[in-house]
Amino acid sequence: MMELAGENPFECEICSERFGLFGTLIEHMNRHIHAGERPFKCGLCDQIFSTTTSVTLHMKTHTVKMPIRCEVCDRRFSQSGHLDKHMRVHTGEQPYKCEICGKRFSESGNLNKHMRIHTGEKPFKCEICDKSFCKSESLRMHQRIHTGEKPFKCEVCHKMFACKAVMNQHMITHTGEKPFKCEVCDKSFCSSGSLTMHNRIHTGEKPFKCEVCHKMFTYNTVMKQHMTTHTKEKPFKCVVCDKRFKRLGSLNRHKMIHTEDKPVKCEVND
Repeated sequence: MMELAGENPFECEICSERFGLFGTLIEHMNRHIHAGERPFKCGLCDQIFSTTTSVTLHMKTHTVKMPIRCEVCDRRFSQSGHLDKHMRVHTGEQPYKCEICGKRFSESGNLNKHMRIHTGEKPFKCEICDKSFCKSESLRMHQRIHTGEKPFKCEVCHKMFACKAVMNQHMITHTGEKPFKCEVCDKSFCSSGSLTMHNRIHTGEKPFKCEVCHKMFTYNTVMKQHMTTHTKEKPFKCVVCDKRFKRLGSLNRHKMIHTEDKPVKCEVND
């Protein structure tokens, strides 16, 4: 079969990539399906699917009898196999295991996605900047950098966000909530990342290493500051007199000589 000249009439319904041959589209679609990508959701029960065709077939289950009932939440199913899969929500069963790290999953598709962490596979590529991703949803979020799309709005201050997780993190600034609690000293934090960094105080973990002298650091920012001792770099510049400093603290102390409050000579030697 010849490819239509200058045309790509066959479009992937998952990622919108176009192809000149129908057979090539089918091969491409199978990669999404085998990879466990399921971006299409049923509007009635929120079940997700890999293709629009699957959603269409599924929708028929809402118009026919669904005699099989979950005794825990009363959700109904047309097939016993669907109930068996659903029951993992209640039982916590995770029958699919990663043979590399031992992490377990309730669905095979989620295991397939996880495996890309170990293989490094990134099949989803941005057509604008060529950056690649292991998940189609990660690519969609990345593309908002190029489009400027910000679909998530804070209901308090109406600030817009490209990522829902970032918006949820922002919401804490309004509530003052600190849901992440240190189990050692009971100090609380507004983000899991802040708690992770704090925990290093207790564990002594120092994951950041200077590639020059191999000294280890608890925080990446401290390691980067340390690197200036090797490079002699002075990245912090006074906007008044152009004097440069290795450390932000040194710059802040220097700025006092330019204020009316402390018109004294700068004694900082950096």
